[in-house]
Amino acid sequence: MGVWLPQPAPAPSPPRFVEPGMSTLDWKPLTESDLPALTQLALCCLERDGGLPLLATEPMLRQLFLSGHSVGGRDETGDLIAAAGAFLDASATRSVTALIHPSVRSQGIGEQVLTWWLEQAGGGPIRLVAETASPESDAFAERLGLERTFAEHVMRRPLVEVPRIVRPAEVHTYPWTADTQYLFHAAYSRSFANRPGFPDTPYEEWVSSVEEDDGFHPDLSRVALDDDGHVAGFVTISDDWIDQVGVVPEWRGQRLGAHLVVRSLRTLRKAGYDQAWLAVNVDNPSARALYRSLGFLDSGVRARYQQVGPIEATDVPINIP
Repeated sequence: MGVWLPQPAPAPSPPRFVEPGMSTLDWKPLTESDLPALTQLALCCLERDGGLPLLATEPMLRQLFLSGHSVGGRDETGDLIAAAGAFLDASATRSVTALIHPSVRSQGIGEQVLTWWLEQAGGGPIRLVAETASPESDAFAERLGLERTFAEHVMRRPLVEVPRIVRPAEVHTYPWTADTQYLFHAAYSRSFANRPGFPDTPYEEWVSSVEEDDGFHPDLSRVALDDDGHVAGFVTISDDWIDQVGVVPEWRGQRLGAHLVVRSLRTLRKAGYDQAWLAVNVDNPSARALYRSLGFLDSGVRARYQQVGPIEATDVPINIP
């Protein structure tokens, strides 16, 4: 007589919105309770790709993922491995962003996020904010026809040992005070006037934007004047960041910029910091070379992308219960 053997159960069919080989995630709107998981996801992406370290801080995560609409994707164990957000940036521009864990990239999650972005845009153009850019995100943006409109190298400098660069003899530096604010703004305007796209921010608006930063160090920031009282350069410092540094054309090539940077490094070390950060535009290779010569290390890229043509949505939407 024959022996009956149980037949294996047929494999369950994937949800209709998931193509073969695509990650199956449980998508739900993000809430305040997701902040710890968002922080961990941001840290994983920064560890893999580099980028703006502030991405993993609560204020920035709130801006990107909790100030507008957002959705998070969790795997079968409940871990948050993808997040997408749609929000208005500081200039009230409609923007989108996303974080995808490095271990699940190239599995179709980006296509699902794209469909959600397009739904949030409501027919308007997409502006993508990537505070941690990667080769995958660059390739994804290019495939979609998004044009990169801005990018900066993020650079880090350990403060174990800092060199000294002598200040030019004809130059003196002064801290940020109510009496020197206008000099800082003049140095800012003179230093960057010839830069493409320079916004030439008005005095009061620029001063307010600097002072309203919670981490601003007026005592560590410096404006440089020559013997005749003309502005020669400046540097502003916020937390452990060299936020803005510039030198007017007449003083370039005389190591004033290098002096302002290393002076800032030394004051940051004395203030108790163990590292310093700055960001430099990818279109400014000479400045990047200067910072590298002063001991700064490349630590990733942050970027912005803009939709320049129609984008065809995929047929793999995010299914939110």
